[in-house]
Amino acid sequence: MTPADLIILCSLMTRTLCVAPQMPDFKTGEKIINGPFWHEVFTEVYEDLEDELSTTTSEPLPFFEDDPSTNNVTAQLGSRVHLHCRIHDLGDKTISWVRRRGEEIHLLSFGRHTYSADSRYSLAFEQPNNWRLLIQYVSERDEGFYECQISTHPPLVRRVYLVVVVPKVEIVDERGKPLQDKFYKEGSIIELRCVVSEVPEPSRQVNWKHGNRLLNYDTKRGGVSVKTETLPNGALSRLYIANANRKDSGNYTCSLADFAATAVSVHVLRGENPLAMQRGGVSNVTHSLRALLISYIS
Repeated sequence: MTPADLIILCSLMTRTLCVAPQMPDFKTGEKIINGPFWHEVFTEVYEDLEDELSTTTSEPLPFFEDDPSTNNVTAQLGSRVHLHCRIHDLGDKTISWVRRRGEEIHLLSFGRHTYSADSRYSLAFEQPNNWRLLIQYVSERDEGFYECQISTHPPLVRRVYLVVVVPKVEIVDERGKPLQDKFYKEGSIIELRCVVSEVPEPSRQVNWKHGNRLLNYDTKRGGVSVKTETLPNGALSRLYIANANRKDSGNYTCSLADFAATAVSVHVLRGENPLAMQRGGVSNVTHSLRALLISYIS
């Protein structure tokens, strides 16, 4: 009941109860209260309560801004990736990143300092509130759970799962089946098709090599061209070599940067039917090599 309520209540009571008793000044410690003491006592208590309420306002708790749908992150082998952790109302709390492998927990960063022995990991803070973890040259062993933790009690945790995609590279025939050997007649056009898949970011260049010689920008032989088109999940690259000769025989490699590669053995034949050799498959490779050897001897 407030002092005002008390005065109103007193006015409604009988005269005997309403009239404040004529008391001498009341002394409490070093303070003298003149006249009716309850008004000043209640007023003092009320003011003390106001002061107490004004000093007990709670600070807002920190919270994660990122949507839970972003908890899965995909990265291509060999690329760099950021794991985001946007936090509001951090206050005086501290952020740490840890790597969880089964029951093992490895500290990667604390505050703005990196504690991982692996130099590929670092904290890349982005204003105003993104405590990003940067992983460079992503490898297959980087796949797994990562946790962004706020030092509350108990800690607030955002878990991120990193998926590492390994590109798939295949040299295929006209039906899209992988090739190990390809036969051509001397004077014909060599055409090889390379399909790159499982690449979420098809920005890497597809390279062709004959042995150790890069063919993408080859001008020494002449008649060599490479055409590559980007697909939604990879790329299709074609190698053309005009007027094939026996020097063009050998291993041809198609690679996506240094991350994935495949090879095919090309045989340029003189006087034999390449289609027949193609149908015979690998079993006829030895026969073709014998024929080439006999032609060289003769």
